[in-house]
Amino acid sequence: MEPLSGATIDSSQKVMQNTVTHSEIQPRNGSGAKIPLRTRIKAADVNFFYGKFQALHHINLSVIENQVMALIGPSGCGKSTFLRTINRMNDLIPGSRFEGSIQFDGAEIYAKGIDVVGLRKRIGMVFQRPNPFPMSIWDNIAYGPKIHGERNRANLDEIVQRSLTQAALWDEVKDSLKKSAFDLSGGQQQRLCIARVLAVDPEIILMDEPCSALDPNSTFRIEQLIDELKDKIGIIVVTHNLQQAARVSTQTAFFLKGEIVETGITHQIFTKPLDKRTEDYVQGRFG
Repeated sequence: MEPLSGATIDSSQKVMQNTVTHSEIQPRNGSGAKIPLRTRIKAADVNFFYGKFQALHHINLSVIENQVMALIGPSGCGKSTFLRTINRMNDLIPGSRFEGSIQFDGAEIYAKGIDVVGLRKRIGMVFQRPNPFPMSIWDNIAYGPKIHGERNRANLDEIVQRSLTQAALWDEVKDSLKKSAFDLSGGQQQRLCIARVLAVDPEIILMDEPCSALDPNSTFRIEQLIDELKDKIGIIVVTHNLQQAARVSTQTAFFLKGEIVETGITHQIFTKPLDKRTEDYVQGRFG
């Protein structure tokens, strides 16, 4: 893990936190030796502005492969803003400005000439509210592969079935693929949006409050899906639901007033946080 930004802890505590992080999440092979973990995303000294308002302050955070990273914190603390910097969705906001560095597999994503469309293929995003396209279920899933050049109908059919199966939706919609995506329930629409992201084979999925508009049963299905995907795809999820963060994530970063207060293994963050502000938040004293 990168050094913490905004945390009031001494150097010995930082060492302890990093040691706990790596010892608990690093897998081992059959002989018991640790398997090296690859850093997929590394944010360094990230600042972000909406006009004159600074939303992020000196964010330093690393995300390793095949883990679920939860970003928690009260409303307006910068979680979603940071999430959208990772695949440059904030570029679409007039007057916004990015400073710092975010690397994806060692390559700077804010470098001049970067293929932003290609970046968003590799780093997909699921938004807070389901946003299916005004077209059929089949066309929703096939849309991305078509944009990226796939024209073979048999291949597209295979991609649609595979993606809907991965999103635990195939059995529910396989006989109605020509129907409008708007005919689906809210929970089904959100899983459809996840399937749409999966159809272009992303390496990372960003989820911005993916369950906030869903009922408990649909939320459970999405959490199951996150658990099934995490061994193949890195997932970063913004959530206000602390119980959900504790259930689905392996690592957690606590944001407050545009800064990262503390980051580490989820169990540690929720049971033995190093910063008093983290302890107060996870125990419900503010938020």
